[in-house]
Amino acid sequence: MLNIKGESEGLQTLGIVIVVCTSLKLLHFLGLIDFSDNKVEDELEMATVCHRPEGLRQLQAQTNFTKRELQVLYRGFKNECPSGVVNEETFKQIYSQFFPQGDASMYAHYLFNAFDSAHNGSIKFEDFVMALSVLLRGTVHEKLRWTFNLYDINKDGYINKEEMTDIVRAIYDMMGKYTYPVLKDDAPRHHVDVFFQKMDKNKDGVVTMDEFIESCLQDENIMRSLQLFENVM
Repeated sequence: MLNIKGESEGLQTLGIVIVVCTSLKLLHFLGLIDFSDNKVEDELEMATVCHRPEGLRQLQAQTNFTKRELQVLYRGFKNECPSGVVNEETFKQIYSQFFPQGDASMYAHYLFNAFDSAHNGSIKFEDFVMALSVLLRGTVHEKLRWTFNLYDINKDGYINKEEMTDIVRAIYDMMGKYTYPVLKDDAPRHHVDVFFQKMDKNKDGVVTMDEFIESCLQDENIMRSLQLFENVM
């Protein structure tokens, strides 16, 4: 007999690990994990792109990256995205390479919206490094607030059961054949019910950011998952 509660708590942790892991996969895709290149230029090269990012000094003040890290990040971003921006279709194509065993399009859609801070249908270099700064160098509260905003699909400040069901289904679609055991049609609903039993403290049918953060802070697995990748750059 399936332990729905245990699986659901594992799914919550998995969801957060996926967010951080895929940010690392993006870095690997751009060739940015290894900082062995000592030929980093003194300033960002901007002449060959359509979108000109904010000044290096301003980005350094707004993120937790050093000047050198920002230079390397920009070089990789520019090489893969010469226009200086990434639209959703391109983002989905990149993301599909990370999860070839499943259908990552819907989860990529939600993740794209989380990166697209201006909600204008494109991810600029500034959006990219601001999100990475939070996920890799931010405080626990900053990481959890970012994750909550990912799950808050309609951006009304609450996570409702419909939104959480959509997220759960997107995770299972993305994991594809590696999802084990094979899920029954009503499995996402059971996972969502357990999620709300744990996080909806006042039982009003929605999870607020405060409720989400409080519950995650009390979960040792989630706390460990947030610390796994703090020193990758």
